[in-house]
Amino acid sequence: MDYALLKMIHVGSVIVSYTLFFLRGVWLLQDSKNLRQRWVRILPHVVDTILLISAVALAMTIQQSPLEHSWLTAKVIGLLLYIVLGMMAMRLGKTRQTKIIAWVAAQCVFIYIVLVALTKSPALGLF
Repeated sequence: MDYALLKMIHVGSVIVSYTLFFLRGVWLLQDSKNLRQRWVRILPHVVDTILLISAVALAMTIQQSPLEHSWLTAKVIGLLLYIVLGMMAMRLGKTRQTKIIAWVAAQCVFIYIVLVALTKSPALGLF
């Protein structure tokens, strides 16, 4: 598959994935019944699967490995933290306050991941 198309799929998936996560967080803050809709529970997993597949395909296309490139390692570690915080926010948090803190922290981690992706530097992603 063409690099430009893969990148477009990846970036588009990032935007849709984050938008869904943000929306679900807003619904969490509002204690909305929308969170219990079937599509809200399924669609994020479909989008995140496409996102992960496109990320792996991009890494293979540009022949970069997280074991060799620190910026890619930082993105993978950031992604894992984002997933854990997202799970705490949407499912595992015991209290509403814990869920909200995890959701806000996940926003910060997402911003870090995007900055690392744009700068190709794990350190620049911090500033």
